[in-house]
Amino acid sequence: METKMPLVNGKYLLKNAEKFKYGQAAFNVNFVDQIDAAIEIHEIMHAPLLIQVADPALGFFAGVYDFKNSTIEDKKRGAKLVADYVINKAKDTKIPIALHLDHGRNFEVCKACVDAGFTSVMYDGSSLSFEENITNTIEVVEYAKKYDVSVEGELGVLAGVEDDVRAESSTYTNPIQALEFAEKTKIDYLAISYGTKHGSNKGKDVNLSTEIVIAIRELFLFNNVDCQIVSHGSSTIPRYLVKDLSKYGMDIENTEGIKIEQIKKAIRSGINKINIDTDIRMATTRNLLEMFEKDESYKLNKYYKFVYEYLMDNRGDFDPRSSLKPFMNEAIEGFSDKDKCIKDAIKKAVYEIMSQIIVEFNSLGKI
Repeated sequence: METKMPLVNGKYLLKNAEKFKYGQAAFNVNFVDQIDAAIEIHEIMHAPLLIQVADPALGFFAGVYDFKNSTIEDKKRGAKLVADYVINKAKDTKIPIALHLDHGRNFEVCKACVDAGFTSVMYDGSSLSFEENITNTIEVVEYAKKYDVSVEGELGVLAGVEDDVRAESSTYTNPIQALEFAEKTKIDYLAISYGTKHGSNKGKDVNLSTEIVIAIRELFLFNNVDCQIVSHGSSTIPRYLVKDLSKYGMDIENTEGIKIEQIKKAIRSGINKINIDTDIRMATTRNLLEMFEKDESYKLNKYYKFVYEYLMDNRGDFDPRSSLKPFMNEAIEGFSDKDKCIKDAIKKAVYEIMSQIIVEFNSLGKI
């Protein structure tokens, strides 16, 4: 790939994934140390990087303790902080990097991210009527295109819970509606529902309906619609991570992910972008628990004590944004050498999960 730094738009990465037939993973981040580690591992593996930040996580980056209820002003501040950080880091790398907003809940949040310097945004109107979803998505597209920012839309509903996105059951995407939606909104890529599920428990033996992916891809090609296809709720939840966390006392024994072969089949069928979040959260929390197991003194440290006690009191919550709330400043500033043990726990989780995904999705060496 030939690209201009510091950031590229998301369409650039997805077009290359489509052309060279690999899956472009989109990794959610919540700490700048995760951003550093993501760039480092992608440089080592010569792979393009798509970093994404979920709507509520903008508040976390802004230092809001109750980040899931952060205001638009909080999110504007968080968007600017994370965009400035990623842009500055991208100046010193040769790999192409795009910065994406995941599950933007309204126009104001999408606009805040465009204004801050994000190069890709998602407006999620999947819970609305088809007509209202189109109208709202068009508003985002018209604004974003002025700044060469790519836009992702969503059609169909995924079951499960992820931050403030939740639904009891899935509604699969209708391929005919997908074509109409893409034609009317002029989005760059479309997130579809085809059997994946948000959250950590996807259910056993999930069999993705790749026929839906193929039908949408064929309709797009036949009608000359340049729109790539996105898979949400695609974390694989490696069994070894579940066993590790259970060993350290977490209550997640029944957690199930999407089997990697199913995701690879979906990529071959026409999926171009695959969102990965839960796996990194789980690996981070496993590393934190391992840290306490290896050195009991950390449990008595006045700064780390909250982390351990939170995890023991909330054995089903492996989101490090919950257990690491005392370190809100470090989310955007990075952990110092004083807290190297936590910094290592965060970064090693990124190396572990992202390196596996880069190889499995065949994006190794694709810069």
